[in-house]
Amino acid sequence: MPVDARRLIRKMRGGAQAHLVEAADGHFYVVKFLNNPQHRRILANEWIAATFLNYLGISTPAVAMIRVSGTFIQENPEAYIQLGSHRRTLEEGWHFGSRFPGDPARNVVYDFLPDSLMEKVENLNEFRGVLAFDKWMGNADSRQAVFFRARIKDWLPAVSAHPLRLGFVAQMVDNGYVFEGPHWRLSDSPLQGLYFRPLVYRDVRGLEDFQPWLDRIVNFPEEVVDQAMKQIPPVWTEGDEDALAALLERLLVRRKRVPDLIEACRESRVNPFPNWRRS
Repeated sequence: MPVDARRLIRKMRGGAQAHLVEAADGHFYVVKFLNNPQHRRILANEWIAATFLNYLGISTPAVAMIRVSGTFIQENPEAYIQLGSHRRTLEEGWHFGSRFPGDPARNVVYDFLPDSLMEKVENLNEFRGVLAFDKWMGNADSRQAVFFRARIKDWLPAVSAHPLRLGFVAQMVDNGYVFEGPHWRLSDSPLQGLYFRPLVYRDVRGLEDFQPWLDRIVNFPEEVVDQAMKQIPPVWTEGDEDALAALLERLLVRRKRVPDLIEACRESRVNPFPNWRRS
């Protein structure tokens, strides 16, 4: 069921012109709207990506369908889409929300950490898993992530840590440009999907360092794909149903190519894996 948007907190950076809002469930969400400047297909991309990342065991925000009402629009006049000199009013209805990790008035979230802190991120290895994901999904954007300091066990239950120990956690965010965004294509560019900080790939020695995520992708269940597609509100894909079904069929065929796509990344003019062991 959708969650009602209650209050605008602030606008976010980025081409989709997302807004940070407080919702009726007490959580805060970064919301991408149906009539965003990039295309409504971006919302379907985000929903599918979140479902797949959760199955793969890669840290990403919880997501929800956020309902924007006429009352919200009236009470939050600063919530709108800007197109040049023209303001586009938000559409009433269901939009995509990515949960903010905590209360933005109290919890600091970073999109950059210096190397000395980056090396201490508790789930830094997940950048390898999400690269395999981005290769599979044809992510035309560079990998986006956010970082915050929190109790490790609250966010990474599989990590061996004292229940009260604090540390930095990474979450993989902003997946609207999987499938090349609104184009719904699956390209093979070797440099797409890379994170801009080379140190996250410093310990990669070979394909085995992309496990267990690589095996999970190669053997990805069709049922999870079907589930993600069926959960998408019809208004997000109206008229695009056949195109989406065909795209996901191609995606399933592509599963077994992911090891080769990673190898192609290594062989590109900008090799992100300087310590790869050559056979």
